[in-house]
Amino acid sequence: MSLIKISLTLILSYLLGSIATAVWAGKIFHKVDVREHGSGNAGATNVIRVLGWKTGVPVLLIDVLKGWTAGMLPVFFNLADEGTAMITNYQILAGMAVVAGHIFPVFAGFRGGKGVATISGVLLAIHPLLTISCLGVFLCVLLVSGYVSLSSMIAGIAFPVFLFLFFGSPSVFFKVFSVVVAIALIFTHRKNISRLLQGEESKLIRKKS
Repeated sequence: MSLIKISLTLILSYLLGSIATAVWAGKIFHKVDVREHGSGNAGATNVIRVLGWKTGVPVLLIDVLKGWTAGMLPVFFNLADEGTAMITNYQILAGMAVVAGHIFPVFAGFRGGKGVATISGVLLAIHPLLTISCLGVFLCVLLVSGYVSLSSMIAGIAFPVFLFLFFGSPSVFFKVFSVVVAIALIFTHRKNISRLLQGEESKLIRKKS
């Protein structure tokens, strides 16, 4: 029974991630595939740039909700006792599945987004206080720089730093996962890094002159 629950959790998490919010919102409400415009990324940031805040904000919230829901599935299915390393480990596995679905969505030709909002939702389910702290870092960098990509990478780096220095976790897997997330965010933003170095990266927030 436990194996069935675990399998169901992973399958549902992947399918949740495959809900291509950015792609569907663009096609349904604007007759536009956001993957063919802007940065070409099927994520909330590109939706905001291409289609505006009214479409982008709901896409962002739904993507976060996808991650949070997947992160809570192991708790819902009672795969282990709450507060234990084992339940955290199952939540991480569900998180990996939902992010995989977001990046490679079966419902959208396996061309999705980078998964920043979705992984944020997963982390919010696993460790709310740590996630809120990293969100604070994200917002501070965004307000100062205007770059979502830079803000995402710095918040991602802050995640394992804050976990190891201030919060801690009974799960060694979660600690390793935090480092992997930071590295993965830098890797998935390598094109953004190139544009940042060349001064060609688009700002989400532009300072008035």
